[in-house]
Order: sequence, then structure tokens, then C-alpha cells
Amino acid sequence: MELWDIYDSNKQRTGRTMKRNDWTMKEGEYHLTVLGVLMRPDGKFLITKRVETKAWAPGCWEVSGGAAMAGEESREAVNREVFEETGIDVSGCEDGYLFTYQRENPKEGDNYFVDVYRFVVDFQEEDVHLQEEEAAGFQIADKDEIEKLAAQGIFLHYDSIKQAFSVS
Repeated sequence: MELWDIYDSNKQRTGRTMKRNDWTMKEGEYHLTVLGVLMRPDGKFLITKRVETKAWAPGCWEVSGGAAMAGEESREAVNREVFEETGIDVSGCEDGYLFTYQRENPKEGDNYFVDVYRFVVDFQEEDVHLQEEEAAGFQIADKDEIEKLAAQGIFLHYDSIKQAFSVS
């Protein structure tokens, strides 16, 4: 059973936990999610395509990420998620933290913070090893290609994370 920490509106742990996907959080309660944007030195990004069997947003494009486990720090969570989903180890990279945004979905009982990281990693296609239950494929894309996917409505979280794709 996967447990997540419950945070308050100031992004502080409350000392309580919840079961994964047990959307019964109260107003002012949040869980923590992380996203790891992988950028090569040439300014291109690794994006993955969600498997068609996903309950939410099957077949959409995204960057690696997921929920932090109970007791796990944000940086530990993004290291784990990126490695599990892509096979690329970012634990030796510079911090990479860019920003946090939050979402409140009181009707669903799903409120969360998202810590967004960007890591510059010199990787090639053969270095990518996808987690088959998560991703059906990947692409090394530039910012324009990602924007085109977003314009089609098939790139997740784009409006919230688009600044992570700025290479200037």
C-alpha cells in the first residue's frame, strides 16, 4: 500500500498520511507531486507518451513525474520518478528546482502541490529505458514541437510548466 504525506496550505507536513488515490482530503489539505523536465545540452527535451491503459489522459504526452511517498523529500521523489520512468539517473545533477504550483480540486478531494525541476543531462536515445506500465514511447523534442503538442491538447500540464522549457 502506497502512502502519501498530507500537507497544509503552507506546504508543511501535517504528520498525517493518506492512501494513494484515496481522494478524501479536506479543504486546506494537499499531497505533493513532482515533475522532472530532462533537457539535453542541445536544448532538446525528453518527453514520454502515456500508455493507452491509463485511467486518466491515456496517450497524452508528458514529462516524468509522480507523487512523493510518505517521508520522501521532493528531490528524492523526483530522482526516483525520473529513474523509474526513463532509466536516467538525475541524482548527481545540480538541484534543478524551478518552482512550485498548486491545484485545488475540492469536488474530487484532490488538492496538490507540484514541485517542478529541470535537469540538464547529456543522454542519447539508447540511454532511455521506459517503464512499460507507464509509457508507450518517447520523443526527443524541442520547445516548438512540445508547443505543437500542447496546442493539440495532448501535452499534460503544459500551461503550468511551460516556463520549464525556456532555454534562454
